[in-house]
Amino acid sequence: MQFNGSIALVTGASSGIGEATAQRLALAGYKVYGTSRRGTPSAQRNFEMLSLDVTSDASVDAAVSELIRLEGRIDLLVNNAGFGVAPAGAEESSIEQAKAIFDTNFFGIHRMTRAVVPHMRRQAQGRILNIGSVLGFLPMPYGALYAATKHAIEGYSESLDHELRTSGIRVSVIEPAYTRTRFDANFLAPDAKLEAYRDVRASLDKVLTKVMANADEPAVVAEVVLRAANAVQPKLRYTAGGLANRLRLLRRFAPAGLVDAGIRKDLRLDDPKEMRS
Repeated sequence: MQFNGSIALVTGASSGIGEATAQRLALAGYKVYGTSRRGTPSAQRNFEMLSLDVTSDASVDAAVSELIRLEGRIDLLVNNAGFGVAPAGAEESSIEQAKAIFDTNFFGIHRMTRAVVPHMRRQAQGRILNIGSVLGFLPMPYGALYAATKHAIEGYSESLDHELRTSGIRVSVIEPAYTRTRFDANFLAPDAKLEAYRDVRASLDKVLTKVMANADEPAVVAEVVLRAANAVQPKLRYTAGGLANRLRLLRRFAPAGLVDAGIRKDLRLDDPKEMRS
C-alpha cells in the first residue's frame, strides 16, 4: 500500500482515541474521514466528518457509499466506536443492555467490515484495525459485558485476518490499557442495580478515578494505530502503552494464580469497604 494520500475511515472520531487517531493519520498523509452519530462539523479539524451510527445497517451502508462516491476507494478502516457500562455486577445489566453494548462494540465492527471489505477486495488491498483493549485478554471484574465485547473482537479479528489475507487485506487489533478520554464519563449506568453490589461499586469508582489520573493520553494509542497501519508486515496484535505491554507479558508468562491474585489486589475486591473509609 502507498500510504501517502490513502483514504482512511475512523469510526467514533468526535473525541478521545478516535479523534486523536484521525488527526495523527491526517498528519501522516492519509486523507481521513471520521465519523460520529451526530455528524460533528469538520471545522477546526484536519479531517472530514461523516454522520454514522454503527448500530444501523442503513447508516453504515450510506456512510460507506458516500465515501466511495467522494473518493472511489477506502484503504484503511479503523473501528473505534464503542461504549461501556459503569462498574457493576454482570447481573446488574438487563439482557437489553447487554445486547446494546454488543450491538455497538462488536456488531458495529461486523457491520463496518461487511460494508468496507467488498471495496478493499476489488482494490486487492486494504487494512482493518480494530480498537480492542487489554480486557480482550484479561478479565475485568465488574466490567464483564465490556470485557466480553473486547474478547469477541480478539477472536473475530484473528479469524478475519486469515480469511482476508489472500485478498491483500490485513486485520490487526490495537490493545490499549487505561486511556485518558471522556469514555468513562459517558459510561451507561447499569439498568438493574442491586443492593448487594452497592459497596463494591463505590469502591471501584474510587479505584478507577485514581487509575485514570495517570492513564495514557489518546495520542499514545494513535501512534500505535499509525504504526500498525503503515507496517509492511503487520502483526495481529499491538499493545498500546507501557501498562498494556506489561499486562500482555504478565498474561503470557505469569502463573494463572498470580494474575488472579494481582487483579483482586489492584481492584480491592476482597475488601471493598476499605475504599469507602
